[in-house]
Order: sequence, then C-alpha cells, then structure tokens
Amino acid sequence: MKQFLTAIIMGACGALAVFVSFSLQWPTWVLFIAWVSYYLFGKSIQSAVLALIPITAGIAMGILIQLLGKTLGGYLGSAGFPLSIFLLIGALAYLSKIKFLNNIPAWFIGLIIFFGVHPSIEFKPIFSLFIPIIAGICFAYINDSALNLLSKKQH
Repeated sequence: MKQFLTAIIMGACGALAVFVSFSLQWPTWVLFIAWVSYYLFGKSIQSAVLALIPITAGIAMGILIQLLGKTLGGYLGSAGFPLSIFLLIGALAYLSKIKFLNNIPAWFIGLIIFFGVHPSIEFKPIFSLFIPIIAGICFAYINDSALNLLSKKQH
C-alpha cells in the first residue's frame, strides 16, 4: 500500500506542476530542472536557497557571456562568442572559491536555463525565469514533505 500511495503522491505533484506550468505558459522543463536541483543539493529549503544563489549567478553569467560575446564579435567576428565563454567560464575557477558561489553544478544549471530559454536581455524576461525556478523548488518541497509524512505514518 505504501508504494501505491508513494506513486499517487509523486504522480499528483508532477501532474499538478505540469498543469500549473502549462496554464501559466512557463517553460515546464525549467520547473523540473529546479525540482531536480532541490533533490540534488540537499532536500531542504535552506539548501535550495543556497543553491539558488549560484543558479542566479549562472543566469547572470549567461547574460554577461551573451553581451561580451556580442561586443567581442564586433571586433573578432565568430571568435567573439567562444572567447567570451572561455573568459567567463574560466573565471569559475576563481569564483567557486567564494562561499555561497562554490556550487559549480548550480552555476551550470543557471547557464542551462538562461541559454535554454534564451530570453531577451531585459528585466521582465530575466526576472520571469525565477517564477518556474521557485515553483519547481516549491513543488519538490511539497512532494518530498508529503513522502516524508507518508513514511512516518507507515512506521
């Protein structure tokens, strides 16, 4: 019975997440990337908030890569964008030494989200990326909490 209830909880949380995401026209994959991040980086609100810092930094780095690549491209042609990637990703070796920025996979999750959605570099589209990210963390927390509650009731 426990396995069946686990399946119901997981299925319901996933279905609700997709329904909300589709209804609000969010990129569903971003929500699920954030959901997975919740589990990968510690399964707690505190660890999710700490992971959100380098995810945000990764999004900011994506913006910088795009802007620097465009600028360098004006001088170096097609070599400008790869050079901007080389310079800024190379900087991660140093940035990852800073407390709260040391989670390199989270940086890359931010980069993946930014380059996957490819928003225009304006406040609203960039800020809008955080809505499905935060929703994904919330759905993961709800799912995890419900499964933990079920586990405690079974013992």
